[in-house]
Amino acid sequence: MESYIQTGKGGTAFVGPDATAMFAAIALKHGLQIYAKFKMVPNRNWTPAAMLKAASGYTGKAYKRGQHARAAADVQIWIDAMRAALPVVEC
Repeated sequence: MESYIQTGKGGTAFVGPDATAMFAAIALKHGLQIYAKFKMVPNRNWTPAAMLKAASGYTGKAYKRGQHARAAADVQIWIDAMRAALPVVEC
């Protein structure tokens, strides 16, 4: 078991490269949604263009300026696939 999600009383841990990538995708999806709805960037490094480029890395699709909501929906599909593939270990 190389990557897995561990849950317990202390919280949730994303263990391994695939689980860590899923956590990063979840954070990216929320950043995309915040920008699409409020035009607010999550931090200085996640510019609107940088978020779209990162979303392209997960989905394999190219996004144009203003397609943040669409990118968030496509990243959610990737997240759902990873969540179904990763085992969940309860402690």
